Amino acid sequence: MQLPFFYIDNFDTAQEEIVLNEETSKHVVQVLRMKIGEGLHLTDGKGAIITAEIYDNNRKHCSVRVKECSYLKDESPKVSIAISLLKNNNRFEWFLEKATEIGIHSIIPLLCERTEKEKFKTGRFHQILISAMLQSRQVWLPELYIPVSFNDFLNQNIFKTAAHKYIAHCADGEKNKLIPTQKDSSVILIGPEGDFSGEEIQMAIDAGCLPVTLGNTRLRTETAGMVAAVLLKNSS
Repeated sequence: MQLPFFYIDNFDTAQEEIVLNEETSKHVVQVLRMKIGEGLHLTDGKGAIITAEIYDNNRKHCSVRVKECSYLKDESPKVSIAISLLKNNNRFEWFLEKATEIGIHSIIPLLCERTEKEKFKTGRFHQILISAMLQSRQVWLPELYIPVSFNDFLNQNIFKTAAHKYIAHCADGEKNKLIPTQKDSSVILIGPEGDFSGEEIQMAIDAGCLPVTLGNTRLRTETAGMVAAVLLKNSS
């Protein structure tokens, strides 16, 4: 039987004891009704996997002793999804959850010409990533960037240093199927409802993006992001 799995913000390998935050403590003590001496797993979302044992089951500041700690390297190629923000936050949250479960390295919210801007709920989105990481029992939390304009993103380091760059769009023109075979880092651009503008598509191509299609049907933004995530991760 797998031990319960929880997130901690920071971890130092020299730590022998950890005090869980109030939210986690409440879940451990009041929801799961865990007792002193019971074990659990913790991760900092940066590769650490910690096995610990409860020694104080206070519902506001549960304390645990570290029994064992290991570090799992993130050896898979880094896949980044630069995707337009959506008017419907629920749909964007769905994408964040599923992309995390698949193991995407970075998510960059784009502000495109046709993006209908929505308030960016940093705290809520971060919690969604954490929940999805724990649910899928991973130890690497995706990096969620702050929203950036399409133009500015093309000048960011995460774009410039990617070995393979793609833009998925629905406009007419020659496009390839997204069937990557390389093992290097990659980034793909996914547009808003209404697609990228012609100018944005040309800018991305001029910046080194390969135009790609994600199938024969027109996909919603979040669906396109998910299809791209699956294809790029399955190539690794």
